[in-house]
Amino acid sequence: MLIVAVDAAQLPPLYVTVVDRRHRPVGRVVDLFGNVKRPYAAVLCRDRCEHPVGEKIFSRS
Repeated sequence: MLIVAVDAAQLPPLYVTVVDRRHRPVGRVVDLFGNVKRPYAAVLCRDRCEHPVGEKIFSRS
């Protein structure tokens, strides 16, 4: 599982697919939590969580 900071103005919906910059699936958003100004998302990984720290991930609608 990955915990990632998200933009408060662009919250992803629950259970949306999350991809890396090469559009490869990473996992799904399973929870949104934290402060209203600085929310976080819990991403349940598909396979092994080997995503580099600091690299952006994106939600795919």
